[in-house]
Amino acid sequence: MERYVVAPYLRAYLHRFAASVSAASCDAGEVGGDVCRDEEAALRLKMVAVAAILVAGAAGVAIPLVGRRWRGGAAAAGGGGSTFVLAKAFAAGVILATGFVHMMHDAEEKFQDPCLQDSPWRRFPFAGSIAMLASLVTLVVDFLGTQFYERKQREAAATAATNAQDETAAALLENGRNAGGAKREGAVHHGHGHENEAGPSQGRQVVVSQILELGIVSHSVIIGLSLGVSQSPCTIKPLVAALSFHQFFEGFALGDCISQARLKGLSTLLMAFFFAITAPTGIAVGVAMASFYDPYSPRALVVEGILDSMSAGILIYMALVDLIAADFLGQRMSSSPARLQAGAYIALFFGAIAMASLAIWT
Repeated sequence: MERYVVAPYLRAYLHRFAASVSAASCDAGEVGGDVCRDEEAALRLKMVAVAAILVAGAAGVAIPLVGRRWRGGAAAAGGGGSTFVLAKAFAAGVILATGFVHMMHDAEEKFQDPCLQDSPWRRFPFAGSIAMLASLVTLVVDFLGTQFYERKQREAAATAATNAQDETAAALLENGRNAGGAKREGAVHHGHGHENEAGPSQGRQVVVSQILELGIVSHSVIIGLSLGVSQSPCTIKPLVAALSFHQFFEGFALGDCISQARLKGLSTLLMAFFFAITAPTGIAVGVAMASFYDPYSPRALVVEGILDSMSAGILIYMALVDLIAADFLGQRMSSSPARLQAGAYIALFFGAIAMASLAIWT
């Protein structure tokens, strides 16, 4: 009889115990790290990580910029030779894999973490929904930004044409040569046609490079912060190499887009510098916050999940619309030799597979 009286209390105790274990799972990520927890060794590895990731990111973003400048301004204006066609295809694959494999997966993990309540976080696909909204907002920003830059270039072209006309008219009045009129019309017509052909393309490349940097930088901060708050050398060691390659590939993709935008020297330098220091800065901030920041708290999980989802949407849109569709479905690719077409597709797949394979370690 006593056994039947105790049973309800035992069941209630087991239920409370199970609930406490579920609540304690917020710290599950640190349980495995406690075996290898060594704050001094972790700090040394973080310093190595800052240097390695900084060098890798800077090298990745610099290679396309230096390479295109080395080939000369004419090659840059024409989009480069076959080497840069393959490089851009490889970069597109890298960005696509970053969005699908790394960012989307990380966002889903954050929203499905046991730390969060079932309702609403685990009962609705927030990761995919936020990524979808981010891609649609990116479409609007892409359109408006392109219109803005093209309008500025048309106004600049019209101003230049007007100035050229005034200067030519003044020269005609001074010299009294009517034959110069034909020369004036030809010169103005040539300048206008050149602007219509090259201006909008450059304006769109400027928008693409800036939006792409926004998507890459936003998740580079999260990557650096996550590494910086970790106190487990066992966790940090494989991340140093994996994140170095990660930043190198992304830097290469971003550098190729920046080089095609043909920005001024200072703007190019600032964009490359900002990308290179973002992840190391995130690590440094994580080191400073390690004593009080809990990456497994519900608030941190939701914030990181939202940022990862937004980054995924931006990068997937940029890869599919502004990189892959714009190049592989364009007239230039269809009129290229079959060997170059095949090489571009191989580079695209290789870039995506190479970047996706890094998920084994990250």
